[in-house]
Amino acid sequence: MGNLRFSGHETFHCRNLWLKKGYDFIHDNDKGFNDETAVVDLGVGKNMVGSINFWYKAFGFYNNDKLSNDLFSEDGYDPYLEDIGTIWLLHYLLVKTNRASIYSILFNQFRKERVEFTKDHLINYLMSYSEARGESNSENTIEKDVGVFIKNYVRPSKTDSKKNIEDLYSSLLMELGLVKQMEHIEEDNRDWYRFELGEKESLPIEIFLYSILNNDQFGNSISIQSLLNDENAPGNIFLLSPDDLINKIELLVNHYNGLVYKEDAGLKELQITTDFNEEHILEDYYA
Repeated sequence: MGNLRFSGHETFHCRNLWLKKGYDFIHDNDKGFNDETAVVDLGVGKNMVGSINFWYKAFGFYNNDKLSNDLFSEDGYDPYLEDIGTIWLLHYLLVKTNRASIYSILFNQFRKERVEFTKDHLINYLMSYSEARGESNSENTIEKDVGVFIKNYVRPSKTDSKKNIEDLYSSLLMELGLVKQMEHIEEDNRDWYRFELGEKESLPIEIFLYSILNNDQFGNSISIQSLLNDENAPGNIFLLSPDDLINKIELLVNHYNGLVYKEDAGLKELQITTDFNEEHILEDYYA
């Protein structure tokens, strides 16, 4: 693992069509984001060009032409991100790619320590996490990154909605409902947030299965504990409880031959008895 990254987004959260814009810019013009025409071609300011570049890398598309083509080309699966399954897939990719460190840290680790939190809790945790790794990251940089994290996932409150509505509701990840703002606690003026654990009805089983097949840590027999707690496991990334995870697995087993759920002497595991191709799983979903 390289150094932690808490900057590069220019304090802009990822807007709905930025990944498509980034894809078109790279593939139609054969140019890089540092090209002097990028501002005109993308139709945004210089800082936003840098931010689009950052997010395109953060979701892992710089190193995955196959997936970016499959999703964003004009005849791609979902170039304009109209399918909730694509948003779940993007969330998985953002955490797993770990180029924007905050997402991997918060979903894989922090949320096991605190379900309810303030921005200060996140800032203090990330500062301590950095120091424990022997890295120096400024509190100001981390504070801005926390602000972007909140904008990416949290629906605006009634107070916020008096501000720039188009900007506030432009995040592509907030509709997943993974992080929510809580009602204000009496005599506490801070904003509190909560990770929403529980059943994710809008998470397609194909995207759930893709996240398992795409995880190099998993073999052909995977314990439920691993699926809940290992790094980038679906339990972590999708905030699933043990019961919710098993429900998803049972749906998988009923849908796909080559998957078996076993409970033997207290050990619960998912067994993969067929050589699945993760790209074919996405084809199944979007077909």
